[in-house]
Amino acid sequence: MSAIDPHPDQRTLIKRLFDGLAIVLVAPVAALYHVARRVAPGRSDTAIQGFSQFLSLCPGLIGVFLRRAFYRLTLEECSPTCSVGFGTLLVTPRIRIGAGVYIGVGCNISHCTIGPDVLIGSHVSVIAGKHIHRYDRSDVPIRHQGGTVTPIQIGEDVWIGNGAIVMSDVGAHAVIAAGAVVVKPVAPYDVVGGNPARVIATRNDHQIAPAAARSSIPSASR
Repeated sequence: MSAIDPHPDQRTLIKRLFDGLAIVLVAPVAALYHVARRVAPGRSDTAIQGFSQFLSLCPGLIGVFLRRAFYRLTLEECSPTCSVGFGTLLVTPRIRIGAGVYIGVGCNISHCTIGPDVLIGSHVSVIAGKHIHRYDRSDVPIRHQGGTVTPIQIGEDVWIGNGAIVMSDVGAHAVIAAGAVVVKPVAPYDVVGGNPARVIATRNDHQIAPAAARSSIPSASR
């Protein structure tokens, strides 16, 4: 085995060393966040956004290690095997990120739980439901009408393509096409695309079945 391609056990050890170093480096930043959260408990989202914006600008692998370390110390849950890309903003500590999750460049992630092995492309927005802002009254500015935050659930082994907007739950093993706008729940194994997103195919036993053939797929396999 060459020096530039270390044994898998060596790679794991090196990664753990860098993860440990990153934890040490960001610990003071995380401590500042927790102090700010205690001083102004109602402003925890604002506090984490500032630190998230700052760390989002760290480039390359260094940035990946630093962001992962910070989020491990501040989010409700963050796996040590996730990757959060350059320019990505996490807007609240009420986020859970599972093992093996990849989040691409320039994403905006709100209240959600992301299951293991999820792939999120670049410039994806995960929005906390469709009713963050009410607009029923025209005599009151929208910003004064309040709204409802609905945490989004993204199941395991989901692939979300570049530029998608997700406003509803996504079932396990589903695929969201690039640029899709998800406004209603996506069933497990479904492939959806468009605005608003609709089912265009279904994953079944490692194959892709056209949407027209969905009725022939046994429900137990979906």
